[in-house]
Amino acid sequence: MSLGPRDRVVGLLYVDGDLRVGGVVEGELEITGDLEVDDAATIKASVAARQVSIRGQVSGPVVARKRLVVARSGSLIGDVQVPRLVVQDGATFSGNVSMTALSDSPPKAPAIEAAPVEPAPVEAIAPAAEAVVAQTDGAGATSARTTGKVSKRIKGKPAATKGKPKRR
Repeated sequence: MSLGPRDRVVGLLYVDGDLRVGGVVEGELEITGDLEVDDAATIKASVAARQVSIRGQVSGPVVARKRLVVARSGSLIGDVQVPRLVVQDGATFSGNVSMTALSDSPPKAPAIEAAPVEPAPVEAIAPAAEAVVAQTDGAGATSARTTGKVSKRIKGKPAATKGKPKRR
């Protein structure tokens, strides 16, 4: 896929394959293949691709699963996460580098719409006996206290309540 010098994309762009950018991209780029940023291109986005080659201007974090090349005419401002990094003589780079071996598997397509969620069953509360509440502090010591009247949970419809709930 290719975006020409007069093309402009704002938002999330997910490409299954390679992408060559000659125009302007703002937002987020997720590419399963390789990304080439041409001399006249400007990208202000987070970028994730297998291999990234920058000859234009990129501003934002870059994750390259295989290799990142900032060419002589290229400019990169942002943190990068790559297993291999090449910054050619004359290129501009400003940011932090994390060189780790990344999985070569491409990112998954973003979910467009969330599935509906079924509501959890409601439990009614009926009077019961006393209970003990135990809690642990950060050092591992456990303390316990009696709370007084506690309720027993009964599955089904919620019990009707009268007035405002009591606060302790």
